[in-house]
Amino acid sequence: MTIFAQIYIDEDVDVLVATLLIARGLDATTARQQKTLGELDPQQLAFAASIGRCMLTHNRLDFEKLHTSYVLNNQTHAGIIIAKRRNPYEIAERVAMLLDTLTADEIANQLLYI
Repeated sequence: MTIFAQIYIDEDVDVLVATLLIARGLDATTARQQKTLGELDPQQLAFAASIGRCMLTHNRLDFEKLHTSYVLNNQTHAGIIIAKRRNPYEIAERVAMLLDTLTADEIANQLLYI
């Protein structure tokens, strides 16, 4: 069982969020670090799933549809966290609280909102 989910932050979320999560001892990476900038949302989620990382995004509409598609097609992902646009410090705080509350296994295949 994996305790803390590893986070993959898509390009529309401020990279400062990754820095703040890493400073808290959490495992976070960005689309820029993974050289996936400009990839479409389905490819972003597929990439995150392939490396076992939970997706963090602001893009609610597209990722809700993608999550539904994954469920209907019996595909798995490591979780999707939809963050309302806020100050990066507040987003990092909310993600950290979520990761302190739920294990990676509990987040897997879930669509969560912060």
